[in-house]
Amino acid sequence: MTEELRAYGTGIVTEPPRRTVIVSSMASDSHTWNLVYLQLLVGELGFDVVNLGACVPDELLESECLSRRPAMLVLSSVNGHGHQDGLRVIQRIRALPELRALPVVIGGKLGVGGALTAEETAQLLLAGFDAVFDDQQGAGSFRRFAATLSAGVTQVEA
Repeated sequence: MTEELRAYGTGIVTEPPRRTVIVSSMASDSHTWNLVYLQLLVGELGFDVVNLGACVPDELLESECLSRRPAMLVLSSVNGHGHQDGLRVIQRIRALPELRALPVVIGGKLGVGGALTAEETAQLLLAGFDAVFDDQQGAGSFRRFAATLSAGVTQVEA
């Protein structure tokens, strides 16, 4: 990406390029409204967003992350299989040396029996997720996490 230049009085201000975030579901999840919401939310936080859509195969997630080198990968689940699918996906992502440092988060309805237990959340974190956002938390904690990434955002409301 090239930097944008903008005239400012008698000088020129250089704006850093916007970083990309990939938003996606996983292979078993066919829901899309959550992905549209996340795309809008992440865009409001100052990122360019690539929305891979629903029922995304693990191989596509890997190849998109390798080719785009995003600032973050955001995985969303509505069908309740996020814990199970997430463990599989993060193991594949973290097995690739080029993606070991990529911030990867997961959120939504992650368990079929309701909210995850502390043990299940710990499993996701130990497997390699940088953060886990249960659907009961709301967007505030995700906004705070995203604000920690260097994206040219000067202030993010909680």
